[in-house]
Amino acid sequence: MITIYSIKPRFQALLRPLLKTFYHAGITANHITLSALFLSVATGTVLFIFPEPAGFLILPFVLFIRMALNAIDGLLAREFNQQSRLGALLNEVGDVVSDVFLYLPFALLIGSSPALVVAVVMLAILTEFLGVLGQTLNGQRDYSGPMGKSDRAAVFGLWAVIIFFWPQMLAYSNVVWILMLLLLLWTSFNRARAALREAV
Repeated sequence: MITIYSIKPRFQALLRPLLKTFYHAGITANHITLSALFLSVATGTVLFIFPEPAGFLILPFVLFIRMALNAIDGLLAREFNQQSRLGALLNEVGDVVSDVFLYLPFALLIGSSPALVVAVVMLAILTEFLGVLGQTLNGQRDYSGPMGKSDRAAVFGLWAVIIFFWPQMLAYSNVVWILMLLLLLWTSFNRARAALREAV
């Protein structure tokens, strides 16, 4: 299944020149992971307090920075021997908490069904759980799509841009959430099936 995650190696290659700068400055992979988490929580908190379409224009930029930080922490961990159990825990928990804070504010927008947005976030958490479960069963973290972490970020980021420039599109928010729910269900099925097949 092709997802945005498949371009991650090329994205990491663009960021690789920054690694030595961070390393020599004493910045570790865990520092980067916590920075991405703090950025997500802070952004989500602001959007919760001020749930206006205009404010959501910040989201694509934050999501891009978060994606870059996630790529950098992985590179630092692998290439400078900073891999640890704590790092793995922070990475997985940080991704889930970040998704919750960044995406739940969409439930407060006019035209959005809070129940649908909550369901999207819950299914997003389920897909990540199934990805980790695959690692537990067969030693390989599963990132299959079609609605993985990077794909969700692309959809929410694009929708934030659309509703900023065309607020009338808020009337179609629930259509977006329903489509995401279907794709998340498909993703969950793919990850569960892969984990079971590879575990045999």
